[in-house]
Amino acid sequence: MLKLDMRSPWFSKLSVILGPRPPRSWLLLCLIIILVVIALLGSSSLNVFDAVTYAARPDFYTNYRRLREQARSDYLELRSLFSAATRLREFNLCGRERENYVPCYNVSGNSLAGLKDGEEFDRHCEVSQEQHRCLVRPPKDYKIPMRWPAGKDVIWSGNVKISKDQLLSSGSVTKRLMLLEENQIAFYSEDGLIYDGVKDYSRQIAEMIGLGSDSEFLEAGVRTILDIGCGFGSFGAHLLSLKLMAVCIAAYEVTGSQVQLALERGLPAIIGNFVSMQLPCPSLSFDMVHCAQCGIFWDKKDGMFLIEVDRLLKPGGYFVLTSPAVQPHRNSLNSKKGNILTPIEEFTQKLCWSLLAQQDETFIWQKTEDAQCYISGKQSAVPLCKEGQDAQSYYQPLLPCISGTASKRWIPIQNKSSGVHPDEFFDDLQNWKSVLRNYWSLLTPMIFSDHPKRPGDEDPLPPYNMLRNVMDMNAHYGGLNAAFLEAKKSVWVMNVVPTGARNTLPLILDQGFTGVLHDWCEPFPTYPRTYDMLHAKGLFLHLTSKGCSVMNLFLEMDRILRPEGWVIVSDELGLIEKARSLATQIRWEARVIDLQNGGDQRLLVCQKPFLRK
Repeated sequence: MLKLDMRSPWFSKLSVILGPRPPRSWLLLCLIIILVVIALLGSSSLNVFDAVTYAARPDFYTNYRRLREQARSDYLELRSLFSAATRLREFNLCGRERENYVPCYNVSGNSLAGLKDGEEFDRHCEVSQEQHRCLVRPPKDYKIPMRWPAGKDVIWSGNVKISKDQLLSSGSVTKRLMLLEENQIAFYSEDGLIYDGVKDYSRQIAEMIGLGSDSEFLEAGVRTILDIGCGFGSFGAHLLSLKLMAVCIAAYEVTGSQVQLALERGLPAIIGNFVSMQLPCPSLSFDMVHCAQCGIFWDKKDGMFLIEVDRLLKPGGYFVLTSPAVQPHRNSLNSKKGNILTPIEEFTQKLCWSLLAQQDETFIWQKTEDAQCYISGKQSAVPLCKEGQDAQSYYQPLLPCISGTASKRWIPIQNKSSGVHPDEFFDDLQNWKSVLRNYWSLLTPMIFSDHPKRPGDEDPLPPYNMLRNVMDMNAHYGGLNAAFLEAKKSVWVMNVVPTGARNTLPLILDQGFTGVLHDWCEPFPTYPRTYDMLHAKGLFLHLTSKGCSVMNLFLEMDRILRPEGWVIVSDELGLIEKARSLATQIRWEARVIDLQNGGDQRLLVCQKPFLRK
């Protein structure tokens, strides 16, 4: 408020004339005189002012609008900065001991809780309720992985927690020999110059099931393979070169992790085992299940592990077992009544499996295509599951019953009409193709710069192979996965269907993709820094309806995202604004994009920085 200075000379003279407190009538008279003078001056120069005002109006209005928009933008930016400075606190980095931290796999805590017989190595989120709200930092020698396909054969040794002895002690046929060169682990190439046995092993399996070569797997209906205990990923890498989807699954390991190494090479992998719980996949998920010295004693627990394999296999699918511990009777392929059978042979007959071939230490069984086989009386020792008993396969206890026989998806893999009809998701695929083009143009640091142009066709696009491991956290029908394949991007996608949402995972798997069920109120079963990009459409709305913490979700996303990795989130405007504020707390660079020009949906594009300390 403007204050009158009582000490000024002119105020002293006025006080002498009017007195220290002039009457109100004098003040009113002075006000009237001033108004009259203003009116006279205004009327005498009206034409002059009109001419000046009219001439300057367009420029004045344009400048005013620009200044107003700039002021509004500055205000919002200042408010955002002020809010971040006053209300939001950046999370600290975790200690070095948590560089390879995987929640829900606390072996010592599980042992103290009374878990044993291998269950202490399993996933138990209900036991590990530890809350560490910090950012998992990369190891001291961590380096950004090489781009695919070079990264398949050469990785940085500082990026994985594995010792030289663990590398050299590998003896599995699916574990390649490696070369240790300074700070790199170099896998033998597949150019034919160096022999590692993987090609011959794959061809042997194809011949044992009656194919001419492993290039005919697709024609025989084999598209998806679950590789149990995948070693260093050699077999899976070869299968991917044949355009098959091979997913590694192995138990949690503190060091020398098969899953961590496979993901570092850009190969699909997830932590899991057959100790006590079902895998987070529905019945009839895979065309082939493979185990080469995978460490599972298949004849234990009354055949429960083999029953789980039966649940996962599609009708007509194959179980491939390579192990020196399994020695069926030499005449088992033409066995007669009265022959002595091994426990595995005896139990596979109860599962309606037939032993197709045996060669050296490799045995191949085929699951029956006839669902009536399970109720013929021959398999009375293994009952059928009750209706609805196997509906939700999210880490449920292993079931001692046969699943999937009443499913509409009971279609033999050799049936060429099996799977999703290509026209069923045509519109969805067309939409995702357009969306992916927009996404790809945004995956460049230019959107975080002061570059005046909006990202688009005129801006340089990222290289086609900048991403390899992609996770769609709310995959719906797998449209993003299909769009990546259509665009010939060299990625694979882990399609995640949240629990509580519509279970579309069978539709995704029947397209030849891979995926799992997951409750995003819990951590995901993978090692830190294993994905190049995370995508989520409509996930936050689903989480808030379940009452889960979005902040915990962001910390989990930061854990599994590689440094310089990308996050793309599509959701409602209010949820995206909240998500942007949370992204600043975990030190992501974030920008909100309006692709609908005013609609209620927004896109949040983030990039994780490479933090060191």
